[in-house]
Amino acid sequence: MEATALDLKQRLRSVFGHSVFRPHQEEVCRRTAAGADGLVVMPTGAGKSLCYQLPGLLRGGPTLVFSPLIALMEDQTAKLRELGLRAERIHSGRPRSESRQACRLYRDGGLDFLFIAPERLGVPGFIEFLERCRPALIAVDEAHCISQWGHDFRPDYRLLGRRLPRLRPAPVLALTATATPRIQDDIAAQLDLEGDQRYIYGFRRENLAVEVIQKRPSARAAIVAEVLGEEGRRPAIVYAPTRKETESLATRLNEEFPCGAYHAGLPAAERDRVQGAFLEGELEAIVATTAFGMGIDKPDIRTVVHTAMPASVEGYYQEIGRAGRDGAQARALLLYSWADRRTQEFLHGLSYPEIGVLKELHGVLSEEPREQADVQRRLRFSEDLFEAALDQLRIHGGAVIGGGYRVRRGVDSWHRTYRVQRRHRLDQIDEMTRFADHRGCRMLRLVRHFGDLADSGRRCGVCDVCAPEACLVRRFRAPLAEEVQAMGTVVSLLRRRDGLGTGRLFRDFRAVHGSYDRGAFEDLLGALAQSRILFVEEDSFQKDGETIRYQRAGLTPGGRRRGVDLAEQVLLPDDPPDEPPARRRRGGAVAPIEFAESDADPALVEALREWRGKVAREKRLPAYTVLHNRTMVAVAAVRPADRNQLLAIPGVGPTTVKRYGSALLRIVAAAVQPDSR
Repeated sequence: MEATALDLKQRLRSVFGHSVFRPHQEEVCRRTAAGADGLVVMPTGAGKSLCYQLPGLLRGGPTLVFSPLIALMEDQTAKLRELGLRAERIHSGRPRSESRQACRLYRDGGLDFLFIAPERLGVPGFIEFLERCRPALIAVDEAHCISQWGHDFRPDYRLLGRRLPRLRPAPVLALTATATPRIQDDIAAQLDLEGDQRYIYGFRRENLAVEVIQKRPSARAAIVAEVLGEEGRRPAIVYAPTRKETESLATRLNEEFPCGAYHAGLPAAERDRVQGAFLEGELEAIVATTAFGMGIDKPDIRTVVHTAMPASVEGYYQEIGRAGRDGAQARALLLYSWADRRTQEFLHGLSYPEIGVLKELHGVLSEEPREQADVQRRLRFSEDLFEAALDQLRIHGGAVIGGGYRVRRGVDSWHRTYRVQRRHRLDQIDEMTRFADHRGCRMLRLVRHFGDLADSGRRCGVCDVCAPEACLVRRFRAPLAEEVQAMGTVVSLLRRRDGLGTGRLFRDFRAVHGSYDRGAFEDLLGALAQSRILFVEEDSFQKDGETIRYQRAGLTPGGRRRGVDLAEQVLLPDDPPDEPPARRRRGGAVAPIEFAESDADPALVEALREWRGKVAREKRLPAYTVLHNRTMVAVAAVRPADRNQLLAIPGVGPTTVKRYGSALLRIVAAAVQPDSR
């Protein structure tokens, strides 16, 4: 059937109560109503659900919706019923009698929409039942779950590719908020989408400012409390990496404003209570693991904070996309450090054991089903290792699990896809690390990651790179004279040879400024990129069949102009050094000293500044790498008498004390001596 623009707009108004479509919705609805397959990749909150709901009604028959989450099915069913539509759902959380009633309604033509969990297709006789009552449209929600490259792969979704042909000729519309071009290709292939029509739109969020800053784990809770202490930054979602940290941080925040914890280890009733209280506004913030959020539609979330680096860019984008759905300004704050990467690699090893472990497990299985407990005892694997290995072997076809916790041997070719997927998961961690370290516009980087077909390619104007003055946590300062000279060298090198890899550029730069380490050099690059004098972008090349990724720097049109005033145009990071907390040789951590900046002796500050400048000139270092401005003020306020007191000052770590401790204590002693006479 061919749905006219008038048909679409009439139903949009009469059923859904909207006077206009959101961007790109009308095109998807028109083509789907006409019977075309398609893949919709639009961010959370862009209105994907309407893209199957409206054409489903126009096609004049029931729409089957495959969805991986019970909460999502329940939410969608309730919303459709509120609109006066006939909707039901079948999943493991419902009594069998209610599921049978839903089947009868579907069979008798009494439903507009039936939501089904994908594992239902594995129930004997169910696909035959659906064949007898063919749908008018098939929607596959959260379609990234079908791809082994997706961040949330669900093995049961693989059943769809084999079973959907039996429900044709109904068109198939796959929908997801997170799919890179590679995942898009896999979804289209798995579902055998005809015509390969893709709608990849809307990933730019004009109202969402992304801010990323390195902070050690011990400092993050205080930062979150300070950021969310301002009422205008709530409601908020805080994503923490572990259940323990989730509960600890929620308890701390709850002392200031209503806040709850949410993670998979809590009883279902408690999770439902916390989620409901947050959605109703009774809680102003929720601290959660990634178990929280899919399908949650709360439009007024002002802030999303991650207290550790996520495992993938796709998962990160989906989580920050829950902020600012009402169109008002919102912010996403990511606190991370290199320790987070090690944590992600550790977690990766738990979920994806070494291939030798899976080979050992596969080797002891046979065609005859055996009790899982017997297999585990024979291998002497820990319970966690056995469960992870068996789960991966099942996903990749090397093991078949039947009733009564029995397992038998599957195919021998399981290792081909397992090797690739295990490597891909590590690549996702690499990609997330590159995003965190990226020197350009945050939103533009995200848009390019997902391959948005209609994006303008312009900078967002609101992230920490585009608008440093608006940051919640990051701080910036004017460059020192020696830093201006160093940045001038970078620009000169790129004028001679534009588009250099940053590794080669650093080597050439070091030939002139040998005192700069890679971190200080990267700060300069980031500042120049932030000021639109140069750009830093991802590039890659092939070597021995492997893709090698690297970063390449080049001058912008503004950077190519002569007479660029770097001192006026560029700002450098001014965050205090993020050194690990100092430790005494015997005992625990040194307790931080409380102080007020107003206590700082101006004469002592000036004496410290003069000393710092002399050291910086002798060592040919930027002055802030010797002693940060705020640390200098703290030393002048505290006036430490010994090394332990010096170590207790925020921003002073063991390295600073080792290099400059004696000199600092001498300067302080000389300044306080007149007061003691």
